[in-house]
Amino acid sequence: MATQSIIDRPTKSAVPRRLAWLSVLLLLAAALLLAAAGPAYRSEMLELGDAFSLLRYATYTAMAAAAVGLMALLAGIIKRRFGPGFTAVLVIACAVAVLYVPWQHWQRAQAVPAIHDITTDMDNPPAFTALANAREEAPNEMEYPGESTAEQQRAAYPEIQPLTLDAPMNTVLAAVQAEMQDAGWQIVDVSQNHIEATATTRWFGFKDDVVVRLSEEDSATRVDMRSASRLGKSDVGTNAARVYTFLNALKARLTQS
Repeated sequence: MATQSIIDRPTKSAVPRRLAWLSVLLLLAAALLLAAAGPAYRSEMLELGDAFSLLRYATYTAMAAAAVGLMALLAGIIKRRFGPGFTAVLVIACAVAVLYVPWQHWQRAQAVPAIHDITTDMDNPPAFTALANAREEAPNEMEYPGESTAEQQRAAYPEIQPLTLDAPMNTVLAAVQAEMQDAGWQIVDVSQNHIEATATTRWFGFKDDVVVRLSEEDSATRVDMRSASRLGKSDVGTNAARVYTFLNALKARLTQS
């Protein structure tokens, strides 16, 4: 009986322990796929479609990790093996965190219009000049898409408006340039009333072009801005957020100075 008890002991804990280790391995694979998608595209190792496929595989693998983790948890409870059960709880929590990234992206995509060119002046959008060649070579058009995009922007982002500052143009221009530098954008061209730059997203390295145009209005300076993606039908709200954040930061910078 003693010999039989010794033989049974490892068998009793084998199932929850093995399930827990399997869930850990699946979780690590999901995290690796998720983390590799952006850098692989940015370094030109993968095409964009293949990089998005990695995200899809990461989602499926994270779901599998959570499912196996749940089985490990149940097996640990039934067999009273709390070590594998605790591991399973951690795996499930981490898998949910991994799944949150593509879920959040999907949610944002559903909540905003499928546009990629945002401006404070839809009747006379600031034009790209120094970045004209780069935009002509990109999939998205260089010219402003037109009234359809304008209507969708008005409905989705009514807060995107021109900014009027009680400061001379040269002061505003210097503040615009400083704000762009602080944001980490690559400034391409600066003139008396016009500045162009390129913003690169951190994960996938998508390039979005930005132009700011200044014009005098009595003793004030009007700031118009445009941010447009080079690639993709929908920017998932990125350009609108960039314009809104930048103009608020610019206003705060000049208010504090």
